Amino acid sequence: MKKIVLLGLLALIVVIFFQFDLEQYLTLDYVKSQQQIIDQYYVENRVLTLIGFFVLYVVITGASLPGATVLTLAGGAIFGLVTGLILVSFASTIGASIAFLVSRYLFRDAVQSRFGSSLKSINDGIEKDGPFYLFALRLVPAFPFFVINLVMGLTTLRLWTFFWVSQLGMFAGTVVYVNAGTQLAQIESASGIFSGGIIFSFLLLAMLPFIGRKIVVLIANRKALEGFVKPDEFDTNLVVIGGGSAGLVTAYIAAAVKARVTLIEKHKMGGDCLNYGCVPSKAIIRSAKFLSHIARSQEFGIKHADAEFDFAEVMERIQQIIRKIEPHDSVERYTGLGVDVVIGEARITTPWTVEVNGDTIRTRNIVVATGGSPFVPPIEGIEQVDYYTSDNLWEMRDQPRKLAVLGGGPIGSELTQAFSRLGVAVTQIEMLPRILLREDPEISEMVQQKFSDEGVQVLTAHTAKRFIKRGGKDYLVAENKDGEVEIEFDALIVAVGRSPRSGGFGLEEIGVRLNPNRTIEVNEFLQTNIPTIYACGDVTGPYQFTHVGAHQAWYTSVNSLFGIVKRFKADYSVIPWATFTEPEIARVGLNESEAQEQGIKYEVTRYGIDDLDRAIADSEAHGFVKVLTVPGKDRILGVTIVGEHSGDLIAEYVLAMRHGLGLNKILGTIHIYPTFAEANKYAAGEWKRAHVPKRLLEWVAKFHRWRRNS
Repeated sequence: MKKIVLLGLLALIVVIFFQFDLEQYLTLDYVKSQQQIIDQYYVENRVLTLIGFFVLYVVITGASLPGATVLTLAGGAIFGLVTGLILVSFASTIGASIAFLVSRYLFRDAVQSRFGSSLKSINDGIEKDGPFYLFALRLVPAFPFFVINLVMGLTTLRLWTFFWVSQLGMFAGTVVYVNAGTQLAQIESASGIFSGGIIFSFLLLAMLPFIGRKIVVLIANRKALEGFVKPDEFDTNLVVIGGGSAGLVTAYIAAAVKARVTLIEKHKMGGDCLNYGCVPSKAIIRSAKFLSHIARSQEFGIKHADAEFDFAEVMERIQQIIRKIEPHDSVERYTGLGVDVVIGEARITTPWTVEVNGDTIRTRNIVVATGGSPFVPPIEGIEQVDYYTSDNLWEMRDQPRKLAVLGGGPIGSELTQAFSRLGVAVTQIEMLPRILLREDPEISEMVQQKFSDEGVQVLTAHTAKRFIKRGGKDYLVAENKDGEVEIEFDALIVAVGRSPRSGGFGLEEIGVRLNPNRTIEVNEFLQTNIPTIYACGDVTGPYQFTHVGAHQAWYTSVNSLFGIVKRFKADYSVIPWATFTEPEIARVGLNESEAQEQGIKYEVTRYGIDDLDRAIADSEAHGFVKVLTVPGKDRILGVTIVGEHSGDLIAEYVLAMRHGLGLNKILGTIHIYPTFAEANKYAAGEWKRAHVPKRLLEWVAKFHRWRRNS
């Protein structure tokens, strides 16, 4: 109601202004014709004239009404250069700030809630460089000042920053106008005050903040490199440390653009994803899922089915799959692509040199892509337990009888279900209130219920306190709200997260800064504080996904090789991921929990996959597609898909969000029948049904009725 009243008041002011033609009193001709009268009044009522002019100027600019330019000229004509400059400078800034606040109060929340995801990069830019942008705009008279006031009010720029930057930025233009006003009799038009040369000079002046910032960056870079001797020539354009997903893609792109690149890997090509993570975990999930289908044989019309398997052979199959994929990431393949591959342990000795196998490589730039390693929490007694992490889990050949899985995130949950389906009694322990905390609560509950149905014991809100041995058996002592419980196990998997591999190869010795969590600190260009060194992948974050590491690799390769000409900011606006439990979960953009935390308004459209023909035919009629959209619009804010093949189905929404396509476009796309992909179209159809133009349909019904009766 307050906003409505304020909006109504502003509308009334505007209507009165134009209805009574008050603009005629703020024209150059009128001011010139009345100058003698105004001057005489000023002589007789000096204080009242000063206050009246100041208030009038604030009202005109605060209400974004036309006439501020003429008032500025009048200020110079009436009060002279010094007094007029003081009055106009402060009145214009105060009025601009009022317009800024009005715009913010009336419209910012609505604009940010509706276009928040699209405006994120703008908000980030304003947060970091807002004063520079505002100062530049204020310096150029070609930009209407009232537009700048209103637009800046829609951003996250702070009022005080807006005030003082506007005061400084408008000062030069104000001097020109007020000074011109002292010669009011010779001025024919306000627009004629600025010649092309003057405007060009202001444009150059507006560039000074950015030029200055570039100079500051150059000075900072020079300072960061002080004390190091730069080689006279270089052996290679780029050294990439780490042969995982991020490092391989970085090297691939560099070689593709004909740069000379050296890739150093100390252990196994393919990194964690191929050897310890994505590939082996999906291999064991596939075997476990096959067994789960046999257990469900009656659902497929088969009275009885059974399977004999050898646990060691299942684990050996994983190694076979790794060996089959290894050529994709092999030394031979990348050598054939033009990459110099070195197997050895790298050490960065200067911003331009890397030592490996006793040799020193001189390079223009370095990219660190060393990945991460499993984090093992310092729980009392854990050193007495032969625990597994992703690094050594795949060496397991003896089937455990009782398995404890520490961690309720995606990795812990995937392994929990897989080993349970392989006949192992599994207990999953999570210290937080629910597993898969990054998903909406209903999804966590679905997965946990599925685990329970399959015989998994899930202990949430249980904090691991210590490990003990008693009677030749291992126990984990965990604490919950009711006290302590003991969990017996003969095998333990620790899956509570990963730590970045950022130490031990020279980064800190040459001054590369690390974040508190030991990830490498980088800017938006994935560049460290040492300007020749970049980082990507798990070692820097913010997402620990193979596909994000590959995504970052493009930026590190291009920025390190061509940054002298053009640099690109890493874009994390549309990042998808999947958790390969059953039910499978795929995400992109916001879910409901995140939207609520961020105060973003949204609508939910939901389609139950239990209604999908293909899902019914496959006896996989479970899950749903949940789409968050801008209220009243088909623009997608985020999607969560739960069910069979959700990791594949999400790709259509990733494409749509990346390229600004709405649900209407998905609805208008032909999907093959019968496929799971139709779920995406049906979800779009649900949104359409909820947004049918009811009034239009009423008229259409009348039209058809008329046609039937005519």
